Amino acid sequence: MIFKINSYILITLLFLSNILHTQNIIIEGSVVDEFDYEVPFAAVGILKKNIGTTSTMEGTFSFLVTVNELEDELEISSIGFETLKINVREFINLEDKKIILKEKLTALDEVVVKAPINYVNQAIKFLKVNTISKSHQLNILYRRWDVEEDKCRFFLEHFIKAIDQGPNSNIVKASVENIRKSSDYRFVKNQSQFHPLRYTEWSNPLRKGIRTKSYNWKKTGNSSYDGEDVLIFEGIDKEEAKITLYIGYESYKIYRLEYERDPDIGRYANSMWIYKKNISGKLYLSYMTREWVGARRLPENVKKTMISSGQKVKEFYPVSFRHELFVTKLIEEKSKFDSFLDMEQKDMSLYTVPYNKFFWQNFSVPPKTEVYKDNIKELESLYGVPIETQFLYSN
Repeated sequence: MIFKINSYILITLLFLSNILHTQNIIIEGSVVDEFDYEVPFAAVGILKKNIGTTSTMEGTFSFLVTVNELEDELEISSIGFETLKINVREFINLEDKKIILKEKLTALDEVVVKAPINYVNQAIKFLKVNTISKSHQLNILYRRWDVEEDKCRFFLEHFIKAIDQGPNSNIVKASVENIRKSSDYRFVKNQSQFHPLRYTEWSNPLRKGIRTKSYNWKKTGNSSYDGEDVLIFEGIDKEEAKITLYIGYESYKIYRLEYERDPDIGRYANSMWIYKKNISGKLYLSYMTREWVGARRLPENVKKTMISSGQKVKEFYPVSFRHELFVTKLIEEKSKFDSFLDMEQKDMSLYTVPYNKFFWQNFSVPPKTEVYKDNIKELESLYGVPIETQFLYSN
């Protein structure tokens, strides 16, 4: 009898211990410079465990850890600033969770560098060496905002698991694991053939290959990242498309890439990819944002409804799509990859996974920026339905 009681106590203690070690602890705060200006797109995380996130446009960040990470080191790095490190437990105990980064000065203005196109070519040549080129798993939060006439009418979030091989190759497979979306208030419901993660992959100039000779390159500035001086190069082609690369002075690592196409007539597009280091100094995708602005024809049934209600019908309806991707976790050991099948390719709005409120309450969702809040207010104001209710009944 005593043995049975002791066994029961032992099992209970082991169970409680397991719960404590897996219980989530939120790490949240903001990143600013010495003048209290927000630092957007800073890499924030635990380097040796590949856990973390990227600060929002307002410099805020949020992600989850367990008690197993309390004695680890939290590292914050951003282009133009000195890298800061602090113990996780120490950070949690701070009353004011504001990370202040110091500007990192560079002496590159006094250094003569090779021709810009040669530097860019070298960076592309070393792309496979400088990035994680073997298969690795990325846990991704992917967002899309559908805007019509400057008003948000549809919002989607997908939690995705993907096996990638870096910008020198392709995504091997990906799976949509969890979904939440608003009610669909769009007039124009065009559907693409592929998940936008594929378009994000294909539109990355590093993945599809930069024809460097097609661009007129110039050096536009200097900066630094994680102890290394960084050169900023800008390339413009005949169609006025512009690529900006942030390249390590000694390593030729491409830490950041920006692309913009703004024709006098036609569709506007801009995008940005940010890469950060793993424990070995190899780069992997950390954050991406891209926007497409153009116009679409209204469906005939929508036109008839608008005409019958006395509204003026435009030939082309202004629309835009803003995409945002956060990598929340990197897994490099193949034995630790999650098991999943490659998803069927279709428009992001067509995937059907039941809304899992518990998952989203315990997931490392980035802090709500003012832009996020404004868009949610617009969605809620259309018919007075709270966003949580839309999430619950629209999935």
